[in-house]
Amino acid sequence: MLSVNLIYLGNEKEKYYNEAADEYIKRLRAFCTFNSKNLKDERLSLSPSESEISSALEKEGACILKAIPSKSYKIAMCVEGKQISSEEFANLLSELPSKGFSAVTFIIGSSCGLSEEVKKNCDLRLSVSKMTFPHKLFKVMLLEQIYRAFSIISGRKYHK
Repeated sequence: MLSVNLIYLGNEKEKYYNEAADEYIKRLRAFCTFNSKNLKDERLSLSPSESEISSALEKEGACILKAIPSKSYKIAMCVEGKQISSEEFANLLSELPSKGFSAVTFIIGSSCGLSEEVKKNCDLRLSVSKMTFPHKLFKVMLLEQIYRAFSIISGRKYHK
């Protein structure tokens, strides 16, 4: 059974996002071992400079890199990443064990994104859209797509 890890930054204040995420996590446990790790994002001023953002991304990146399980296929979720269909995503996940991976780790950065160091250390840069979404909503969207992928792999009727 594939182990799925999610590393993300930011607070978890909104109950409705948490409830939606918890529902998909509950569903995912039928298909995989699921672990999530919420890391603290760096505080920025109201109008941060490029150097302030860069420094925050570096600090966040160091924490992210420490949190990634070893021997895991690493996917950076970033706007400049590759866009694929749900079927292609399911195929990617289904092929990981045959490529020697027993775990996959998805990484969602802070509202400023991910450091280049994190992105360089990942096996894939993935984007779900060129549009911008609220950070906490994106976590739910990613969990739904992971659940959809496992539904496709197992032949369940969830995916239409």
